Amino acid sequence: MAFRPRLNVWYMNPSAKHQLRTAFGSAFKEYEPLSKYTSARIGGPAELFAIAESADQLAELTRSARQMGLKPLILGGGSNILVSDVGVSGVVILNRARTVEFREQGDGRWIVHVESGANLGALARQCVARDLSGLEWAATVPGTVGGAVFGNAGAHGSDLAGNLISADLLQPDGSVRSWAKAELGLGYRTSLLKKNKGGQIVLAADLALMHNASAASQARVDEFVAHRKRTQPPGASMGSMFKNPPGDHAGRLIEAAGMKGKRIGQIEISAVHANFFVNLGEGRAADVFALIHLAHEAVKDKFGVDLELEVELVGEWSGQC
Repeated sequence: MAFRPRLNVWYMNPSAKHQLRTAFGSAFKEYEPLSKYTSARIGGPAELFAIAESADQLAELTRSARQMGLKPLILGGGSNILVSDVGVSGVVILNRARTVEFREQGDGRWIVHVESGANLGALARQCVARDLSGLEWAATVPGTVGGAVFGNAGAHGSDLAGNLISADLLQPDGSVRSWAKAELGLGYRTSLLKKNKGGQIVLAADLALMHNASAASQARVDEFVAHRKRTQPPGASMGSMFKNPPGDHAGRLIEAAGMKGKRIGQIEISAVHANFFVNLGEGRAADVFALIHLAHEAVKDKFGVDLELEVELVGEWSGQC
């Protein structure tokens, strides 16, 4: 099979689980369905689950889990990921650290310091409401700021690299360090954080904006919202399934390979845009994975293009696909 799920499985012994319950009490839940927290409404349970309401709490929960020999999965807006039906062994931390601070720099320049759990689209619209321009492209982008840094999110010819100044990262040793944009190695839908998976966690980011009191920014947002409604399907999906190959579009290739509208179970390759796989109801991750394989092989057979996943596979996949 062309795709092999990445195994993010961390087996938790009863002693470690007891220590986490003792340390955090009601902050942790057991066997919480992750389908409640993913944009596709798909995903099995997390063995242990906690919600971080601030960057400091996110860092503290992560440090505590690591001290017990665990590698927590940090969950943001739940887009651009496919969680297996079996779920995730170990600890999942939902990032709801959303504090935003606006800092005027003079000469019309502003910096927005934003915690990593903030919704990127909501932040972009908030900036426009404050007459700050530069982030309009992100007004319809799902997911969190942390996820946007991790994958260098982009749309409409722009991406986060055009705004990012630096990011505060929790290091594997528990310290916090600010990484300049140049250190993050941002590329098309990727970064060094995504490529190397060295254990750094995005806590917050500084973004550059400019003051602009004209109506042009809101007009651009309105245009992007209208474009999304015309070209992307409504309903529960993970976002773009595959990265666009150089000089082409994954959706066009999947459609031209005859896969548009293909359905397995309750999962359908959208008839609106073939790079979106939509959950029509009680869809399963295994059915999504099967469609991924079919679409990938159809495009490879017809065009010789080896599509690369944009969505990340997480959880326990052994024996499922």
